[in-house]
Amino acid sequence: MFKEFAKRKNVKVVRIDLTEKSEFSKLEKDVDVVAHLAAINGTKFFYEMPDQVIRVNLESLLNVIEWTVKSRAKKILFASSSETYAGTMDRGECPIPTPEDVPLTIGDMKNPRFSYSISKIAGEAICRYYSEARGIKTVIPRYHNVYGPRMGFEHVIPELIMRMLRREDPFLIKGYSQTRSFCYVDDAAGATVELLSKKSCDGEVVNVGTQEEIAIEALAKKLFAIGGYHPTLKLEEPPKGSVARRCPDTTKISKRLGWRPSVSLDDGLKLTFDWYRDNANVAAKGPT
Repeated sequence: MFKEFAKRKNVKVVRIDLTEKSEFSKLEKDVDVVAHLAAINGTKFFYEMPDQVIRVNLESLLNVIEWTVKSRAKKILFASSSETYAGTMDRGECPIPTPEDVPLTIGDMKNPRFSYSISKIAGEAICRYYSEARGIKTVIPRYHNVYGPRMGFEHVIPELIMRMLRREDPFLIKGYSQTRSFCYVDDAAGATVELLSKKSCDGEVVNVGTQEEIAIEALAKKLFAIGGYHPTLKLEEPPKGSVARRCPDTTKISKRLGWRPSVSLDDGLKLTFDWYRDNANVAAKGPT
């Protein structure tokens, strides 16, 4: 799909290292809007390389936003995450569904898992303060567990699918009682385009996701039903720092943009499972 998109005459693909300021000379200087979606993501990386998560995520944003100012772009969109309020949720201070204005806290600075949420909290602050100081518009979607084909396998849904394809039995499910709200990639992409093209959420943090909350064990059972595989389950508690519940209040984006997710969880899981089943070798190599 990306290769087909890149072949369009009005599309220019440039590969650069966003942590290197000198690389930005390769980009066009006259742009209207900028969408900064790049980051090191995936729970595995939070634990294994928290130093790089912090460095890459913050250096890339600072360089992108400086370039945005110089390029005279009208607006920058910064991709944030529900992980920003994970510490607040652990303290029992978040209503469910969770609105955008909850306090953002870090539960345990010694836990490397929080490297990602720290980078996103700092990123939200950078965008707000730069917009005020430099006169550029910003909009910050907080994405909630976006999933779909071609997303590697460091996230819960593709990880479960890949282990199913390997016929793991007994099947380990960590954090089985924890809940998440999953948003299919097509819906998240549609919300992103709306936030870039319209002004009604400029200067705001906006939840992007669904209010359909599901436990991880129930999610796995949905995938088992799709794949026709029913192993013995081995249930374990989640790693320390993993948030117990997550469900966004999507009132703001619904009222201001008229946006609502259109792909049901069952349909999205079927599309995702089918892609990983048909492209297991590609998925194992990661994105290209």
